[in-house]
Amino acid sequence: MTTQPKLRDLDRVGPSRELLQSTSFLLKRLGMDAKERSLAAFAGTELSPQHYGVLSLLDEGTRETQATIADALRYDRSHLVGLLDELEAKQLIERRRDTADRRRHVVSLTAFGEQKLAELRTIVRRVEKDFLAPLDAEERRQLHALLSVLAAHHDPRCAGGVAAAAGD
Repeated sequence: MTTQPKLRDLDRVGPSRELLQSTSFLLKRLGMDAKERSLAAFAGTELSPQHYGVLSLLDEGTRETQATIADALRYDRSHLVGLLDELEAKQLIERRRDTADRRRHVVSLTAFGEQKLAELRTIVRRVEKDFLAPLDAEERRQLHALLSVLAAHHDPRCAGGVAAAAGD
């Protein structure tokens, strides 16, 4: 039986005080925890958060070639091909040759893919709600806004998140 450490013992079992003063350490630590929670929540779906990323991007309809999908999500292109193979095998997407450029594949969601995406969104909302439970609605909005600014600064492609955060 595992027991939680007593408050006075936390400094001996947790990270150093120096690390706890580091915002980047806390972001990394929380990112790892969020990733683990997401992976666990997706376990019963036979899909992963990476699959969800592809499906959500395709739902917007603006990036439809394999290359633009990989670039938008910052996935290695060869890794994306494997993800697309898995999604296609589950009939969640379809790939067809681009009529304008036969070297490219155009990727789109199927009706079943849209249905599965709705299920995955429910999972993602639940994971996020549980993960952010210690924060009230205003704190969540502020956190999201601040993270959006950082994301846009370090990757200009994320600038749309800043506008979305301001509109929340």
